[in-house]
Amino acid sequence: MKHRVEQLKAISRRFRPLLQDGTRPVEFIGRVAAEVPPLLRHGMRRRDFRYYMDLCGVQALPIVLLICLLMGMVMAVNGQIQLSKLGQEIFVVDAVGFVVLKELGPLMVAMVLTGWAGSAFAAEIGTMKLDEQISALETMGIRPESFLVFPKLTAMLISMPVLTVFGNVAGIVGGMLIGVTIMKIPFVAYWTRTIEVLDVTTFLLGTAKSIPFAILITLAGCYCGFNAANNSQGVGRGATKAVVASIFLVVVADVLITVLYSFIGY
Repeated sequence: MKHRVEQLKAISRRFRPLLQDGTRPVEFIGRVAAEVPPLLRHGMRRRDFRYYMDLCGVQALPIVLLICLLMGMVMAVNGQIQLSKLGQEIFVVDAVGFVVLKELGPLMVAMVLTGWAGSAFAAEIGTMKLDEQISALETMGIRPESFLVFPKLTAMLISMPVLTVFGNVAGIVGGMLIGVTIMKIPFVAYWTRTIEVLDVTTFLLGTAKSIPFAILITLAGCYCGFNAANNSQGVGRGATKAVVASIFLVVVADVLITVLYSFIGY
């Protein structure tokens, strides 16, 4: 009997860190949510907001356009290879437009901002923790969650839908370049077909995905920064964990949202 009790204690000791790791993100989200009412009353620092708008929006725009353009071209080439066997190359227009708007555009923008902004958030907060700047904020009575998280979150919530729109346009243009140059589809025919097969609902549903993606990327980056070890290697590991966690959460969220859309008929 005593041996079994010792075994149960050993098992509980092994699982205790896992349970603690599982509750920490929930506690972090709770602390962030608790800062919403004070933030609405007092606002945030405009200088920080402008900085993160530049980081998450303006600086990320060129790489978003380039990657989405190339992905649109890749989709068109692969679609042309398969549909040419059936003599239905024109349906490449449908596939590129629909997939880019509803799936590829939001997802690729999320992946770009995960590496561009999410890792930067984690590294910045991890460095502040290493330099004891976060402890200094707490000493001055400033809540780090409000001071550090919300400017980033607000900038991401504004920047990501806008970047998704630009990414969608770049992806469609990439498909159009392949359609016009390689598939010899007239420009007017390609553009007319794109307008016919796409609608506002598809555009809005795809763009709406960027909002939960932005929240997940920001919270994952900030959480990994706050929980980074107090050394230079810990900051690097925190940034790496932020990227991995963000990609995982974005993909899971994308699956759930896509299933939800299918249930409501979209």
